[in-house]
Amino acid sequence: MKIDQDLCIGCGQCIPYCPVEAIGMTANGFAEISLEVCAECSNCLRSGVCPTSAIYQQPLEWPRSVRSILSDVLTVAEESQISGRGTEEMKTNEVTGRYKRGFAGVGIEVGRPIVGAHLYDVEKIAMAVAELGDINFESQNPTTSLMSDPGTGRFKDEVLSEYVISAIIEFCVPLGRVPAVLKRLEEVSEEIESVFSLDLITRVGPNNELPTERLVKELGYCVSTNGKTNIGLGRPLKVGV
Repeated sequence: MKIDQDLCIGCGQCIPYCPVEAIGMTANGFAEISLEVCAECSNCLRSGVCPTSAIYQQPLEWPRSVRSILSDVLTVAEESQISGRGTEEMKTNEVTGRYKRGFAGVGIEVGRPIVGAHLYDVEKIAMAVAELGDINFESQNPTTSLMSDPGTGRFKDEVLSEYVISAIIEFCVPLGRVPAVLKRLEEVSEEIESVFSLDLITRVGPNNELPTERLVKELGYCVSTNGKTNIGLGRPLKVGV
């Protein structure tokens, strides 16, 4: 994202709309966007706050285009054919059957809230998890497409310095492996410059219990009360899973 210096009047109204603080004022009193920090989320442009329409989207070429895919919620990723950073995950599970009984879906969202992340930190987390073995990263997730080796979680060299609002690492593991995943994530959290939030997705048990809740609490973690519940309004194409 750029600002046309010939059109900018230096009002500064765009500054609060940047979630990564990439917009600042120059010595000449005009607003300017740091391309190094800008995550290409389009928030400043979409806000419509500029009175002279000085903000504009420059052509995005690879690998900078990755920033838009993982930061602009309206950019459609080729892998998933949906907008946003991840997949449709549990929202369509009654149709897709992605998460089966006895398994947990894991979503690691790096960079949120607000901090943002360089992809070299996302790579560190993906590789740390992959070391546990038999981790199959979600193929329809745009983050997975950035990996040069999904078996090890290693990313393509040219994208490592790209900066994004957030990137979601997704995979599925047997319930019994959840403790090992959490332990490894706790270890690697000390090695990164960003933050991440963790989602555990599971089928509700026969007595309306959440199998992951007990595992998480036994490890001393707090379980957030917020969540997304699939109420089964889709056509059940995956019966018995």
